[in-house]
Amino acid sequence: MLYHAYEMTHAAVQPLRAQSDALRHACRSAFNPVAYTPLGKAVAAACEVFENVTRRYRKPEWGIDEVTIFGIPTPVEPEIVHSKLFCDLLHFKRGESEVGKRYDPKVLIVAPLSGHYATLLRGTVRAMLPEHDVYVTDWRDARVVPLMYGGFDLDDFIDYVIEFTRFIGPNTHVIAVCQPSVPVLAAVAAMAAENDPLQPASITLMGGPIDTRRNPTAVNELAASQPLEWFQRNVVHTVPLPNPGAMRQVYPGFIQLSGFMTMNLERHMDAHADLFRHLVTGDCDSVDQHQRFYDEYLSVMDLTAEFYLQTVQKVFQEHALPEGRLTHRGKPVDCRQIRKTALMTVEGELDDICGLGQTEAAHDLCSNIPVDDHYHYVQPGIGHYGVFNGTRWRTEIQPRVREMIRTTAFKRNTEAKPARILRRVAAAE
Repeated sequence: MLYHAYEMTHAAVQPLRAQSDALRHACRSAFNPVAYTPLGKAVAAACEVFENVTRRYRKPEWGIDEVTIFGIPTPVEPEIVHSKLFCDLLHFKRGESEVGKRYDPKVLIVAPLSGHYATLLRGTVRAMLPEHDVYVTDWRDARVVPLMYGGFDLDDFIDYVIEFTRFIGPNTHVIAVCQPSVPVLAAVAAMAAENDPLQPASITLMGGPIDTRRNPTAVNELAASQPLEWFQRNVVHTVPLPNPGAMRQVYPGFIQLSGFMTMNLERHMDAHADLFRHLVTGDCDSVDQHQRFYDEYLSVMDLTAEFYLQTVQKVFQEHALPEGRLTHRGKPVDCRQIRKTALMTVEGELDDICGLGQTEAAHDLCSNIPVDDHYHYVQPGIGHYGVFNGTRWRTEIQPRVREMIRTTAFKRNTEAKPARILRRVAAAE
């Protein structure tokens, strides 16, 4: 019933939004003398803040049309190259006429399926594009997938990662941002157990909950403090009509968003108070910065109930991966099987979602990876969001990820050369 009440509230507030919008335009009209008074500016600013906090935020655009390569502006076109029911595989195709055909390392960025759209990684993608051939998992909102097409759970997530990695081809480098760290590590372990020739060349886990028993945060403690039935009763709801996914059991995005907002409620209230002041004074740069951030932050999607509940149970309550009890399609997931894939972990010093050490735990699990293929980095002075976005990501973290990818690619090419030479000699004989 909560989801129905949420939808009804949005519908009920529409007349107020229409009146507010009309009043805002009237108070900003060049033909209205009140528009030039402090009262007129304050009323218009209040109406815009009201509009911001009551509207429904849709999926944002990627907005990546161009990237600079060797100082040359190069067009970029996102295209869907592979599609599944709950996810599209996007390829950010770079123009070749400007800089010629490039043979940069192929990188699959696995976006988190945790409430926000993949566009949250816009900064991540933009920083990687100049020197990498970038693919991204663009997850679909569960409320738009009809119930007749079935469910989506943790096993399906792992299957998607395996399928996308195979689709992209050999020597793919996989980057998992936050939540996908566990299924990505499980997917690579499953491929390694089968000696799959298309195992990733490297995986980079960024701020992921590999072992949430290390430095648990408020998010971890909440997940562990209640039985699974509590989450089933309190946060799982049915998608109402007229959404295409009506009758599907989901973890609504607006519930997760309210949880994140509550964690830093004072900060968000101050931000909107600042927005009001900036609108009154006409500080357009500050207003645009606020709008860009909240257009992304307040755009949320629903998760299937089965995926959400399995994640809570296996990752945060049972610690199935570090305990060696995680399975995929009935087969045990053993990270010790990984031998041919380099591993890098990245953490933020002030991360209040994934505490220090939680991602680093992957190195203990992957004990058979050669020592010189282990990489770990902690970025001082940043929280969770700063691990994959912002100035520190661009100037401190991304260069280290790039260097690891380049080093791994070089070593793989060097190791492959003797084998190719031997084959040529044998063929000649």
